[in-house]
Amino acid sequence: MNINLTIIGQAIAFFFFVLFCMKYVWPPLTAALDERKKKIAEGLDAAERAERDLRLAQEKAADDMRASKEEAAAIIEQANKRANQIVEEAKGQAREEANRVKAAAEAEVEQQVNQAKEALRAQVAALAIAGAEKILEAAVDEKAHAQLVDKLAAEL
Repeated sequence: MNINLTIIGQAIAFFFFVLFCMKYVWPPLTAALDERKKKIAEGLDAAERAERDLRLAQEKAADDMRASKEEAAAIIEQANKRANQIVEEAKGQAREEANRVKAAAEAEVEQQVNQAKEALRAQVAALAIAGAEKILEAAVDEKAHAQLVDKLAAEL
């Protein structure tokens, strides 16, 4: 193989081309590649942060949901207890009212019984006087013998 001047010229031209590329072409390309590499790394970091934040938000939401359910259950339980308490109070008040009404009715019945007894005593006294008048065929003075009539009525 002959080394001629063309090959030497091409080698020199290639050498200058490589120098030119190393000085003017490669630095912008490597800078662009480094910048792209930096952006990709930042994007991956942001994605990891977002994923971590999402996980934390989901955990917080689950904790909040659990706490809300517990609070709701406590409120429902408290409402049920209060409802039972109100029912028991109403039953107690109804019993008291029924006892009051019963006592009032018993007092009224007793009062009417006493009035009926007094009315019967007065009628029995009047009948006793009428019977005595007929027996004695004499008029018995009711006012004069009031003590005797009262004694008779008390015995009846």
